[in-house]
Amino acid sequence: MTKWFFTYIATGFLLFTPSAFAQEVALDNLIKDVRAFDLREDPVLAGREGDKEALSHWPDESIKARNRRAVINARFAERLANINRGAFDDTARVNAGLLDFVLNDRIASARFDEAAMPFTNDSGFHTSPGFLARSTRATTVPGAKAWIARLNALPAYFDQHKANLEAGLKAGITQPQRVVDAVIATVEGMLADEGFASDFAAPFEALPETMAEDERNALDAELSEAVSTQVRPAYEALLNFLKDEYRPAVRTSIGISEVPGGAAHYAHLVKSFTTTDMTPTEVHELGLAEVARIRKEMEEVILQTDFEGGFAEFLNFLRTDPQFYVTTPDALLRHAAWIAKKADDKMPAMFGRLPRLPYGVRPVPDAIAPHYTTARYWPGDARTQRAGGYMVNTYALDQRPLYELPALTLHEAVPGHHHQFAIAQELEGVPAFRKGLYLTAFGEGWGLYAEKLGLEMGMYTTPYENFGRLTYEMWRACRLVMDTGIHAFGWGRDQAMACLQDNSALALHNIETETDRYISWPGQALGYKIGELTIVRLRKTAEDVLGEAFDVRAFHDEVLRDGSITMAMLEAKIDHWIEGQTTQE
Repeated sequence: MTKWFFTYIATGFLLFTPSAFAQEVALDNLIKDVRAFDLREDPVLAGREGDKEALSHWPDESIKARNRRAVINARFAERLANINRGAFDDTARVNAGLLDFVLNDRIASARFDEAAMPFTNDSGFHTSPGFLARSTRATTVPGAKAWIARLNALPAYFDQHKANLEAGLKAGITQPQRVVDAVIATVEGMLADEGFASDFAAPFEALPETMAEDERNALDAELSEAVSTQVRPAYEALLNFLKDEYRPAVRTSIGISEVPGGAAHYAHLVKSFTTTDMTPTEVHELGLAEVARIRKEMEEVILQTDFEGGFAEFLNFLRTDPQFYVTTPDALLRHAAWIAKKADDKMPAMFGRLPRLPYGVRPVPDAIAPHYTTARYWPGDARTQRAGGYMVNTYALDQRPLYELPALTLHEAVPGHHHQFAIAQELEGVPAFRKGLYLTAFGEGWGLYAEKLGLEMGMYTTPYENFGRLTYEMWRACRLVMDTGIHAFGWGRDQAMACLQDNSALALHNIETETDRYISWPGQALGYKIGELTIVRLRKTAEDVLGEAFDVRAFHDEVLRDGSITMAMLEAKIDHWIEGQTTQE
């Protein structure tokens, strides 16, 4: 029932006005409806939330289903637009703002037909079954049966994606040929991998050891049949499609502005990934300024070494001298693990709140490693007995310098992604959609800020490691230049790579892989620097205003307290926090 209150106006009449309470009820109902819709539409999400029937299915990616979702999301957005947020408290205002952002982003994604490009150079629908296998734990016979059913349904899931790719060909919306080549190589690597079948058997590792032998053997036989008769043929058919039909017809240009509607799409992606109103030109100019600033700091660090020579010679020294590289995957993992534990040791000094979920240091699977990033964080989930994963790429060890490891570890593990993801999962009193929400500017901005925080944590013990940190900051500054150059200003691949080749000590393999990532994932690379600069600026403001009363642990906890939010929300929140700290004084 709608709640009303009465307000007297000058004439003496009573004005009936819907109360803030009624508007908050309307928002809560909308949030519940959106969540119920998302769970119906995404069986992977629903399965993680405890829906046992959903564990047998893949999302419906057919054109009909996507059109239906677009219509319903537009209706949700209309309902939200009709809610008066004027009298909302802080929590309701953030809930509404984030839901608004999510719904409008979904509508734009449908309008620009992002389903026509369902993969990047290193991941996509072709790698998601493997990721899901590693994160699924079948602890019961019904759970095992559900996983087998999901594998049996994989060919139909791939067929839907192939239909979307075919529609993209007709519309002229495709990934560049170079990106398709990387996907083909990944699928070929998966099929050639001796562990192909065992990868899809990973969920069975959670089955109880007390299970009767005949029952376990029967399940293993069903699984083996599903992999051999459905999963492998699905990947083989996908590979043939990509090689024989798709690749010959895709574009050779690399900028998204070259596809129909691409310029407008890119403008949207810039706003989406930065959560700001910045234009591509503004982002590009910011990137150039950051490159110049960081280059100056790098040259100052070189003076702290005994190296004699110019900047380019120093980069070559770092890329080629054996002292900076290990020769075995185990040695790289051990280095990463040691740095991770040193970071763990510093966490209580930097944060008042620490999450319960731990993380592990693991290698990137061999089948996807050649085209995968240097490292990445794979979120864990205590409900499914999975720790977070700091995934270290052990492929091409001569391209994995040790001087980069401190910054890399701080970004992907703690105080970076693992810390922020685990804290977000433990949020209380917020809608479920916010716990899993990931806005690039906030999430990756925090990861880059975590690298800089390593200076205060004492994580950089040599000038080379500090240069590695600056290399990583330069990497993110060059992203602003390269991504906009490629997708807004018509740059070629070599022109884009020059920014990193000339200004960073990144290994050449990494530079090539990363450039292909920006080509295949327009706009995503922009969020890192935008978010980090925002956090750094807000911290400086807090330090200037609060002086000796500034508490770095309280500041960090406040930044992460609400999970992933937009830059405007973060600024408003920290401004409010500063006011509160001043009042307490």
